[in-house]
Formats: sequence, structure tokens, C-alpha cells
Amino acid sequence: MSIVNAVELEYMRESCSIVREALDAMMAFIKPGVSTADIDRVGRKIIESRGAVPSFLGYDGFPASVCVSINNEVVHGIPSTKRIVREGDLVGIDVGAFKNGYHGDAAETVPVGRISSEAAELLAVVYTARDRGVAAARAGNKVGDIGNAIQQYVEGKGFSVVKTLVGHGIGRKLHETPQVPNFGSPGTGYRLKAGLAIAIEPMINFGRSPVSIQKDAWTIVTDDGTLSAHAEHTIVITDNEPLILTT
Repeated sequence: MSIVNAVELEYMRESCSIVREALDAMMAFIKPGVSTADIDRVGRKIIESRGAVPSFLGYDGFPASVCVSINNEVVHGIPSTKRIVREGDLVGIDVGAFKNGYHGDAAETVPVGRISSEAAELLAVVYTARDRGVAAARAGNKVGDIGNAIQQYVEGKGFSVVKTLVGHGIGRKLHETPQVPNFGSPGTGYRLKAGLAIAIEPMINFGRSPVSIQKDAWTIVTDDGTLSAHAEHTIVITDNEPLILTT
């Protein structure tokens, strides 16, 4: 768990700004015909050019710098030269950067060209869910308040929250305590304190909640084959509004 002071906050700001730059570059690069390996190369080049290290590269054996997940792939898609982006896809990109002893972590889901109305609605909901989770992340609240804000909104729109994957503390380590589920009851779980750094990342499915891991031991997909979307910010709790570092 990282409760950051003013100096550490500046280190996290830098890591998170690198994450933001890498995400923006990858989002601009994505179009029909590029491979997920191409997307990974764009992100890695930005991260390393800024003197940082890709947080994901080698993490528990992950073989790439960025997770790139398409359509029914929820998270942790392994970039490949054989995986080609096509018109109408939803492409989730999740990236971390490590510099000066601190990590930043964020994710976006990108529409490729013209997408279905269902996909567009799913995208709108995942971003609003992320914003509602962030808004609930205040000193004195608990992690259950974040999860409940996300869950109530998502399920109210007719979609489902992935319950086997959660947000997390972040700082000197990529994944720290506390866990930050995207579901829960108000007033339950860890009490949020000023200076706590966490990653809030709703993962929502168009269909049912259950997901499974693929044979590559990384890629997680929806069991029913429906679309999934993912959005993430690294934030720091303050005595007032939460401070979003990856905006």
C-alpha cells in the first residue's frame, strides 16, 4: 500500500504522464489493418524514450509491454503480429510505466471506425462508470463505496460487471493493497485515506459477468462471447476531490 508524500506524488505524476502519452499515441495509431504487436511497439517506444520501463513487460512472465484486448477479450490480451485490428472492433489497451521507483497504470477502450450502437453504448457506460468510481474515491469513504457506485450504474444500464478482476493499490509496486472491486456495498471494506494511490478500472460486459482465461494463460474472455470494455485511471485520494494522475 502506498501513501504518497509530496515528493513521491511528483514521481507518480511523471510515471502517469508517460502512461498518458503512450496511451494517446496508441489510440491515435489504431486503425484497421494494424496488428496488436504494432500497437505494443508504439507504446513501448514512448515509454522507453522517456526513460521509463514498461511495467507489464516480464510481469509474472507477461511477454509484452502493453495488454491489447479485442472485442470479447476482457483484459490481458498478448500482442501478436497475427492479431489484426478490423473495422468495427473495440480495442482495449492497458499500459503501465515505471520510473523513479513508482508505477503509473491506465487503460482505454478504442472504437475502430464505425462500430455498432451496442458497442457505442457499452463504451459510454464504461467511461461513465469509471468517472463515478473516481468520484466516490474520497478520504473517509470505503472501497465498497467505489465498487457500489460502479456496479449500480453499470447494472442499471443492463450490462454486467466482471467480478473476478479488480482495481488495486499502486505505487512502488504495480499491484498493491487494497483491492478495489467494481462491485460491493456502501460503507464496506478498506477506509480510504488521503495520499493513498489506487487504480480504478471497471471491466464491464455487454452480456453476462462470467469470464475465463485462455490457453495462453493470460487472455481473459467473456464466457458468452459478448463484447467487453475496460477503462482505468491511477488516482490519489485527497481531503477534497480525488487527484487523477492519468487524465
